[in-house]
Amino acid sequence: MTNQCNHCEAFVSRNFIRVFGDDQGNVYACPSCSANAGISQVSAERRAAES
Repeated sequence: MTNQCNHCEAFVSRNFIRVFGDDQGNVYACPSCSANAGISQVSAERRAAES
């Protein structure tokens, strides 16, 4: 687990990873590359696209 967004490589906190990351600690959207209101939706879409 790294403390960065897999999409834009910006720093994200461990708490952010805990809330928005997947089971392996990967984060696919963060405030640097997505609107705060849409992080969960964008993260799910990007995770599905990588599968």
